Amino acid sequence: MTEDDPFVAHRSLLFTVAYEMLGSAADAEDVLQESWLRWAAVDRAGVRDPRSYLVRTVTRQALNRLRTLTRSREDYVGEWLPEPLLTSPDVADDVELAESVSIAMLTVLETLGPVERAVFVLREVFDVPYAEIAEAVGKSAAAVRQIARRARDHVAARQPRVRVSRSEQQAVLERFLAALRTGEIQELMAVMAPDVVMVADGGGLASAARVPLRGAELVATLLSRVDRSASRTTAVWLNGAPAARIDTDGRPATVSLVVADGRVTRIYASANPRKLTRLDEPVALAR
Repeated sequence: MTEDDPFVAHRSLLFTVAYEMLGSAADAEDVLQESWLRWAAVDRAGVRDPRSYLVRTVTRQALNRLRTLTRSREDYVGEWLPEPLLTSPDVADDVELAESVSIAMLTVLETLGPVERAVFVLREVFDVPYAEIAEAVGKSAAAVRQIARRARDHVAARQPRVRVSRSEQQAVLERFLAALRTGEIQELMAVMAPDVVMVADGGGLASAARVPLRGAELVATLLSRVDRSASRTTAVWLNGAPAARIDTDGRPATVSLVVADGRVTRIYASANPRKLTRLDEPVALAR
């Protein structure tokens, strides 16, 4: 591939489409590889709009992969969370992109069916015309409009309703990390909403609660047990938002927060080592 090849020029966009559909960077990379092989075999003279053509190709491949993953995730040990990605702070400058790749949003997208998810991502995030989406998912444009409306309503009913500024998110994260470093239950409870929910993903490979934990006292009690003598906690940017990385005896874990009214309302903790391989180099996301 050369630098002027459309696949190279749009790679960040194509990766973002695949990642938002799959919630897994590893699977997104596989989809890009499959899509590249198809692109390499295409007569480019017949492709009038390479960007749209490539988005449709990636969507089809991601749909095929998603149908397989949906079945395998039913047997997943404990709670399944999207794979967190280290991103640069400038991803947050595009508020809609940052929201669409947040752990909270990707978790909501997991509750959609494969076609619904593809339609939602292409329409709501990337503003792809209905006719092009219809071609990508094998439906009529009228059917795609109906699917888009259902998916939009489904997501709206489940996603966090409060959008906070970057500065507020960072301030709450700093308070949360300060309390986490002390391990004091009361300090932890003070930074969390009374009805906070914590979802942890260990995938059966790392210690993690297998069901969501609810309530500030319960969550704070669990977090107070983190071995501070063996842990190092640092603020990082994950999926376009301020978050935390916790290294314990060389084993990483990540924590992403949902914030409302100056307190943490939801905590997503990822400890599955297979999902924590992209924490050292920022991933380029685009739309």
